[in-house]
Amino acid sequence: MKKMILASLLTNVLVLIPVCGGLLFDAFWIADVYGESSPARGILLSVYGSILVVSLGLLFKREPMLVAPLLLVQVLYKLTTPFTVGSFLNPVVLSNIVIAAMHLTTLGLILSETKPRPPAPDGE
Repeated sequence: MKKMILASLLTNVLVLIPVCGGLLFDAFWIADVYGESSPARGILLSVYGSILVVSLGLLFKREPMLVAPLLLVQVLYKLTTPFTVGSFLNPVVLSNIVIAAMHLTTLGLILSETKPRPPAPDGE
């Protein structure tokens, strides 16, 4: 579980640094992938930047119950992008599906390895 948490967080950081930088500085490849500059692209940068900052912080405190909500939100939005974009062939959609699969694996390990303990019997 610990290795998969690290892998998921590092994936977030390694993917989002260039994406956020590209969106921030309007890199030549950004318009082809995310469309022309618009308020929607600014909102996307805000969301991606937030995920990046939280992922960086969690690299220093890899508490599974703090990592799980971040990954769950990411899985949900990543798996809905083919439908909101209207294509499974968009490069962002494809990368989202691959990353969602990784994060789902991590979430499964977190859930299986952090089962709640049964309460202690009364009087003990």
